[in-house]
Amino acid sequence: MTDLGSYGLRSLLHGLWLPLITPFRDGILDEISLRRLVRHYAAQPIDGLILAATSGEGLTLGMAELEWIVALTRAEMAEGKRYMPICLGLSGSHTRKMCHTLDETAAWPIDGYLIASPYYLRPSQRGLEQHFSALADHASWPIVLYNIPYRTAVNLANETLLQLAEHPNIVGLKDCCADRAQSIDLLRRRPPGFRVLTGEDAQYYEALTDGADGAILLSAHIETETFAAVRALLKEGNRDAAHARWESVSDLTRLLFAEPSPAAAKYWLSRTGLIDSAEVRLPMVEVSAELAARLDAEIERAGVSNIERSRA
Repeated sequence: MTDLGSYGLRSLLHGLWLPLITPFRDGILDEISLRRLVRHYAAQPIDGLILAATSGEGLTLGMAELEWIVALTRAEMAEGKRYMPICLGLSGSHTRKMCHTLDETAAWPIDGYLIASPYYLRPSQRGLEQHFSALADHASWPIVLYNIPYRTAVNLANETLLQLAEHPNIVGLKDCCADRAQSIDLLRRRPPGFRVLTGEDAQYYEALTDGADGAILLSAHIETETFAAVRALLKEGNRDAAHARWESVSDLTRLLFAEPSPAAAKYWLSRTGLIDSAEVRLPMVEVSAELAARLDAEIERAGVSNIERSRA
C-alpha cells in the first residue's frame, strides 16, 4: 500500500484520469478482462484511475466486489511495475453509513476517494457542507468531491465548495456542474492547491482552456493518446494543434453518451478486444441495435483493429 496522504494525492491530481469501467461476464466480475484493461491503460498516458464510480457501475457492486476490484487492480499494476494513484468512487445519502464504508475501506490499497453529493434527498448547502466535512474528518484517505447535479438533484454551490476546499483532507473536485460560468468562477476563486478536474467529456477542451487541472473522462478509454495530447499541446502553448486534436475526438464524446453510460464504451471495448463482454448490470442495459450500428460504423471508420489479448 502507498501512503500518500492529502499532500501526495493533491500533487498527483492533475492530467488525464480514467474512470475505469467494470467488466462483467455471466453476471459476475470478469477477472481476465479487468487484468487486460489494467495492463493496457498502465501503458497509456493516464495519470490516475477512478474505480467503481459512475462509469464503473459502482452502485451495482457489493463491498466484496469493490475490495476485489481494488486489490486486483493494484496487484496488476505492481506486476507491470507502473504506479498510478487510485481513487475509489463512493456515493450515498446516509452520512453515518458512509462513515462506516470509509472504515471498511480504510486499509484498502487506494490513495483517496471520489465521493458524489448525496442523491435524492436534496439537502441544503449547509447540509452538504456538514455531510462532506463529517466524511473528511472521518476518512483515512483524502477526498475528491464530485459535483454532478443532473444526477444527484443538488448542486454544490461555489460558496460551499470554497468552504470545503479549506478542509485539509479535501483535495479537489470532479466538476460536472454543466455550468461553465460556475466552473470559471470556482477556478478563479479556489485556494492554492485545490485541484479541479472536469468530468464533462464534451467540454474537455473548454475546461482546460479555462484553467482546469485535468479531466476524468470515460471517453479516454477509446482515444487515450489523443485526449492526453490535447492537454500536453495546450501546456506547450500550441493551441491550434491542441484544438485540431480535440476536433478529431469531440464527436466521439457525444456518441459514447448517446445512451446511458457506460454501455456504449463497453460495446466499443468488447468489439475491439479489450473486454470479453459488453455486459452491464440492471437497471443499465446494453446498447440498442441502432447505437450498435453507429458504433460499428465509427470503429470501422477509425480503422480500429482488435487489440492483441494477453491471456492470464
